[in-house]
Amino acid sequence: MIHNPKMECMPREDMRRLQSQRLAATVKRCYETVPFYKRKMDELGVKPEDIKSIDDVTKLPFTTKYDLRDEYPFGLQAVPMDQIRRIHASSGTTGKPVVGTYTQADLDMWAECVARVFAVGDIGPGDVVQVSYGYGLFTGGLGAHDGAAKLGAVQLPTSAGNSEKQIMMMQDIGTAAICCTPSYALHLAELVEKNKVDVSKLKLRVGFFGAEPWTWGIRRELEAKLHIKAIDIYGLTEMCGPGVGGECQYQDGTHIWEDFFLPEIVDPETLQPVAPGEVGELVITSLCKEAMPILRYRTRDLSSLNYEPCRCGRTAVRLGKVLGRSDDMLIIRGVNVFPSQIETVLTEFPAFTPQYFITVDRKGNEDTFDLDVELREEFFSPNPGKQMPFIKPLYDRLVSLTGIKPNIHIQPPGTIQRSTGKAKHVNDKRDFSNWH
Repeated sequence: MIHNPKMECMPREDMRRLQSQRLAATVKRCYETVPFYKRKMDELGVKPEDIKSIDDVTKLPFTTKYDLRDEYPFGLQAVPMDQIRRIHASSGTTGKPVVGTYTQADLDMWAECVARVFAVGDIGPGDVVQVSYGYGLFTGGLGAHDGAAKLGAVQLPTSAGNSEKQIMMMQDIGTAAICCTPSYALHLAELVEKNKVDVSKLKLRVGFFGAEPWTWGIRRELEAKLHIKAIDIYGLTEMCGPGVGGECQYQDGTHIWEDFFLPEIVDPETLQPVAPGEVGELVITSLCKEAMPILRYRTRDLSSLNYEPCRCGRTAVRLGKVLGRSDDMLIIRGVNVFPSQIETVLTEFPAFTPQYFITVDRKGNEDTFDLDVELREEFFSPNPGKQMPFIKPLYDRLVSLTGIKPNIHIQPPGTIQRSTGKAKHVNDKRDFSNWH
């Protein structure tokens, strides 16, 4: 189902005109009401009247997470406080969080965005949407909640955690859709299997998973274990939260709602635009936000954009699967490694669960790369000799892919820590402050 055909299927030239109008208006508002942007544009010698179309977006300054933290809490706010209806903040664990403020129009826009994604699962009145994202300052819970409400669905605000109760309510209340991080969905799938829940008797038919990168292998596992369609929902606090875009039923890229957000892909080093289809860093400009409009926000997410029409009928550009974050990249022995590469390899081997943990350290003058993984119950043995037939092909595949020789450690099933929110997969213990 397409929730808003007029916008989701708008001809490309019409969308360009709409985006150009909205970009010009947004830049004018930023310049006149946000001192940060006036200063940044003045430094570049750019005036609002220089921005006539989306082709001019490259004239504008970038915005980074550090800018938002430096302007904490309300330095980027474009409206007075009496127009604000809600405040959210990033889930960052260090330093000042990134704060997002919302007018009523911003909240309405956000609900519209999420509703477009949920409509892919034919969500409507009578359908129970179990929201297992965390509620509170994190945008996931209330964002999904309001999107379900926009479609007239039943909101079940379970939040994250209390997993046994989540499964009980899923069974007893008849959940049709679940929203959470893919890593938490995996944890729930494991519990469903462990508790011998008859999945065929569940009403569950679709899951909307986001807030962290996940692979096709994870998707296949979730779809097989929970008997669902697993849909990727993309978002970030700096734009609104979940719902900046989402997959359609063909799962061939994430449609970005371009009437609200203007996406670009740039080279993360040179910050110059890359050719269509090439991988680079996603940059987004908000086109309709009232409270905190954001120009050219560097998401750090590495992906690509596909402007070809989709089989579903939507003309909205498709974001490729996020490969990782430029700031999550590990440099080990001079080689660039993304945690998502490890996850992709693990899902190629049926004997392993998708759970893993990377520890990077430095001994002497050499980096060490330790990888904890789990064998599934039916394959696990504490006997190291019986583990070797599983370790060897995994080791060879990782060396082939990354060029790095990992120290692989088999852990008993269920012992690698599961997450109810964004999963933590890496501990980099190297002390870069002492490097010369």
